[in-house]
Amino acid sequence: MEVGCHALVCVSVADVEPHSSGGSDSLHAVSILLELHWPDYSCCFIEKSEHQDVRMSSGRTYTQELEYLHQLSPNLWQIKKGFVPNMKVEGRFYVNKQLEKLMFEELRNSCGKSLGGFLPGVKQIANVAALPGIVGYSVGLPDIHSGYGFAIGNMAAFDMDDPNAVVSPGGVGFDINCGVRVLRTNLDEKDVLPVKEQLAQAMFDHIPVGVGSKGVIPMGARDLEEALEMGMDWSLREGYAWAEDKEHCEEYGRMLQADPGKVSSRAKKRGLPQLGTLGAGNHYAEIQVVDEIYNEHASKKMGIDHKGQICVMIHSGSRGLGHQVATDALVAMEKAMKRDKIDVNDRQLACARIQSAEGQDYLKAMAAAANYAWVNRSSMTFLSRQAFAKQFQETPDDLDMQVIYDVSHNIAKVEEHILDGQQRTLLVHRKGSTRAFPPHHPLIPVDYQMTGQPVLIGGTMGTCSYILTGTQKGMSETFGTTCHGAGRAWSRSKSRRNLDYHAVLSKLQSQGISIRVASPKLVMEEAPESYKNVTDVVDTCHMANISKKAIKLRPIAVIKG
Repeated sequence: MEVGCHALVCVSVADVEPHSSGGSDSLHAVSILLELHWPDYSCCFIEKSEHQDVRMSSGRTYTQELEYLHQLSPNLWQIKKGFVPNMKVEGRFYVNKQLEKLMFEELRNSCGKSLGGFLPGVKQIANVAALPGIVGYSVGLPDIHSGYGFAIGNMAAFDMDDPNAVVSPGGVGFDINCGVRVLRTNLDEKDVLPVKEQLAQAMFDHIPVGVGSKGVIPMGARDLEEALEMGMDWSLREGYAWAEDKEHCEEYGRMLQADPGKVSSRAKKRGLPQLGTLGAGNHYAEIQVVDEIYNEHASKKMGIDHKGQICVMIHSGSRGLGHQVATDALVAMEKAMKRDKIDVNDRQLACARIQSAEGQDYLKAMAAAANYAWVNRSSMTFLSRQAFAKQFQETPDDLDMQVIYDVSHNIAKVEEHILDGQQRTLLVHRKGSTRAFPPHHPLIPVDYQMTGQPVLIGGTMGTCSYILTGTQKGMSETFGTTCHGAGRAWSRSKSRRNLDYHAVLSKLQSQGISIRVASPKLVMEEAPESYKNVTDVVDTCHMANISKKAIKLRPIAVIKG
């Protein structure tokens, strides 16, 4: 679906009044309003006299349209009901000044151009707010950008007690349980720098990367069935994980409602050879250095006690298996929507009632795919430990290669939350967003009860990453959710058009970053220029107090597909 422009709307500059974000951003906001109400408009700005009043077909002036977007605080905007049809709740999105401009630019540029078949992020937030059974707000995090159905960086919660409430695969994403894991070590940067190239090559040799890569972890059909059901319990049983790994993993590495019988044979066929593989795109394994410590108490609980300490970050998901689970569900839900007469603003928001056969089948298959992803990251943890052990001639245990935490940022989970003073059971969709539970929450490990859940935020190739902690304010405002990464600023095609891979690789080398990549010509897609500034994203969450900064990590070696 493309956003086309079949009509020209001339916007008078005199109709655009300054607001808290400045006059130029007011023009951007008018573009937002036009795009959301009239997708087929083409916009130009013209000078006009103070007393002229150009009105749209709705009868509202452009100034009146602007009233649908309201800035609640320096880092928080609200989308009022009526912005798109049938909104059940209002929308909200967190951005600072710099990210706000990118948000508006995406909307402005959607006029007359396709956004890869997707609607602008603000419109997607609002369309999610129109889904049956949604409660609270449809929330956009600072790294938000256009995605399939839901924007990437969108959180939405649905009332499990509402018979009309829905589950939407677009609210999880195709890479189910794409997530991040961080391991600490007792090595310092000075220990690694003399052998950095050899260590990077050892990681690259041990972890299969790239499109179509095949795993080295032995797995037959029966093993796959067990892994889909057991998650990290399978990894632990087979010797690919430590008991401590499971304790430091969201859901303890296993979603109990998983049913491998709900995963299609095609999905299993795709997943069988890919276990323990990194994949391509924005997935990576990085050797990182602790660059800053913002919260000493929290960092010590994570086993990080000084700058210069070496860590390993792994970012990957459920590979082709998860993609097929999502694809299968979308086909089934198209039929369910017609049967149950479910209307949505965007057909990419295909969904089914949570308690319907299609809804339950998807949740059980999604949980199995999530378990696969945890086994996948556990397998790459095993391979990373082998690579370090080989290079330093010490055991992984002697190197203290413990998992700090493992988080998902593409998932839907049943959780208990306080809403309007009452405890409610909700199905929380997090797409490109991360669970961030506060101190004393019963679902986080004992080690982190006093600090809050660690939240792992991957940067871009060549930029820093962060570890945050969850807060009580985040629990009440976003159902315990924060950002997940930098978020794309350029499309992949724009990155390929505008960047040269030799220049990108040269820049990384000049920063002292070793890189091993299976497809060098695709490296432009993941260059820092292709993404928002991850520090802006993290700082926005920190200032809004929906999560707090604990540790900053700097890459010294990157392994990519």
